[in-house]
Amino acid sequence: MTMFFLIRHAAHEGLGECLTGRLPGASLGEKGREQARKLGLRLKRECLARMQASPRARASETAEAVAQACRLSSVETASALDEVDFGSWTGKSFGTLSQDPSWRHWNERRADARTPGGESMRDIQERVVAHMASLASEMPSGAAALVSHAEVIRAALLHALELSLDDWPRIEIAPASISKISLDQQGMRVLAVNEVVA
Repeated sequence: MTMFFLIRHAAHEGLGECLTGRLPGASLGEKGREQARKLGLRLKRECLARMQASPRARASETAEAVAQACRLSSVETASALDEVDFGSWTGKSFGTLSQDPSWRHWNERRADARTPGGESMRDIQERVVAHMASLASEMPSGAAALVSHAEVIRAALLHALELSLDDWPRIEIAPASISKISLDQQGMRVLAVNEVVA
């Protein structure tokens, strides 16, 4: 059995104000650095064999803090864990987005909506689930920490729970939270959702 600790990155500057997406330069703020430290303290008691992170700075900074606390020698960058490609929505304020009918459609119909010039939730789900399956084949036992983003983690959980992508509002994924999925020959099992430690 492979155990996955799905970690949402800690808080960055501007969190909740605009759709950061893949915008460059979104690093952890003071609060986020403290959250990452607490994540490291929490995960020290797990026997993590690998640590991977999204290419975004906020994810890699969170992963580095956790890896240091857990005495892991390296953090691998995994593009499959990257933030949603929000296309032309990237960097826009939520106030501006709330006036956009396509933004409302995205939030109401995640199963069939697509971001403008970017990804669909199905794209995201396929890439993260395939990545987890590949990791499980490389390490059929042991634990891996994957530091990613809210929608990526939701997509994996919805798949494991056999829920529709339209059910995304039913799963809360807070900054600096941990969700846990096991994967073996019988498939995925959700063991924990949105454990907030900071």
